[in-house]
Amino acid sequence: MANALTGLNAVSRAADVVSSNVANAMTEGYGRRDIELSSHQVGRTGSGVAVDGVSRYYDPVTTGERRIADGDVALEDVRAEFYDTFTKAMGQPDEADSVAGRITGLETALIEAASRPDSEARLTTVLDAATELTSQIKTAADSLKDIRMDADKQIGKAVDFLQSSLQQVVDLNVAIQKQVSQGYDPNALMDQRQTLVDQISEIIPVKEIQKNNGMISLYTSGGAVLVDSKAATIEFTATPTISPDMTVENGALSGLTINGQLVSTDTEKGAIAGGKLAGLFEVRDKLVPDAQVQLDALARDLIERFETTDADPTLGIGAAGLFTDGGSALDPLVEEGLSSRISVNALVNPDQGGDLWKIRDGLGAISEGDQGDATILNSLADALQKTRIASSGSLTSIERSALGFASDIYSLGKTNQLKAEADLTFATARQESLHSIELENGVDTDNEMQKLLVIEQAYGANAKVIQTIQALMDQLMGI
Repeated sequence: MANALTGLNAVSRAADVVSSNVANAMTEGYGRRDIELSSHQVGRTGSGVAVDGVSRYYDPVTTGERRIADGDVALEDVRAEFYDTFTKAMGQPDEADSVAGRITGLETALIEAASRPDSEARLTTVLDAATELTSQIKTAADSLKDIRMDADKQIGKAVDFLQSSLQQVVDLNVAIQKQVSQGYDPNALMDQRQTLVDQISEIIPVKEIQKNNGMISLYTSGGAVLVDSKAATIEFTATPTISPDMTVENGALSGLTINGQLVSTDTEKGAIAGGKLAGLFEVRDKLVPDAQVQLDALARDLIERFETTDADPTLGIGAAGLFTDGGSALDPLVEEGLSSRISVNALVNPDQGGDLWKIRDGLGAISEGDQGDATILNSLADALQKTRIASSGSLTSIERSALGFASDIYSLGKTNQLKAEADLTFATARQESLHSIELENGVDTDNEMQKLLVIEQAYGANAKVIQTIQALMDQLMGI
């Protein structure tokens, strides 16, 4: 009777484990359960079956690799999104409303005005084309500013979530340790903790170290301790408004500290290498500033092309040409943010008190000249088409026209975008492959159903033993 009762208890627990596995077959973070049984011994005599506990399947190697892949996907996704946004802001060179398209529009307007220098309508078209070009450059610069500020904001949110999640891991560690020491089943809490660590790994890829009584420690791939006996203190201060000159180095932007120590945010070798957080820091501190340098270099190139006496012989020494730095001549020492300040010279804009004819006769002209003279208009068109080496930026190896410069900036961004998307595709494929391996080692419903059949048979057999004993007892009592 005692043997049969222990058998019923064992199969009852086994049925509970199987039902839990089947119910959670699609649950993320759920570890497959297996019941652990052993022969029960009383003295020298076997006494049924003992339920030793319920084990939770966990493959630390595969899960660790998958978590690194999760971080890689998040990192490449941040990069690809940045390049996609920037190239859209620049626009494809063959689109009329792109930066390159606006340069082509200005070039066309100058050539058409040169064919009819007496036409006020064509001079107006030149002014409109120049204004649209500066507006498009400013729009691209504003896009970079918005991207940088959004990255800074997302860093703040990610750090807040990270700090909260690390504390939850510590709390679950304590709860699991208590469950283990008291002999209770801690597997449900371990499932919760695994899901939490998976979420952390998207922000910062972590390595999990098993400790006594079911507890764990978390370390970044760069060696920083996130969870040990307590959670690390991670701090970051978001900046509401960011300008191009603001950096971590000059103290205008916040870096990341772990337990009060400023850490490197390099995506390859930093303390938080790989993952969304490192990607956001890369966007804020490297990708956007690099793109800003290129855009500022383009704005400077445009200003310089029209600030020479070759383009406009009437210009005085130090006078601004068709394009200005916020209304003034270019100051090469203050190039940061130039793409946000570039504007058309007010001297040619009637709405700002200027004279439209100065486009044809020169910005330094005192009075209107021969309406049929297209010399300066041709010089302005030549200045735009002339190939020259840019004074700044990274594209200073070869001579380019203004259109070629803008097109090459777009091409460089597009090349980086395609590379980031290719890296994202590779990282995603690796992530999916590792996730599939995890699922293969997870709950197999077909196998669980087979176990359920065995459980049903075992339950019936133990019940039959008890039923037989009952019948024998009834017979004995009837004698």
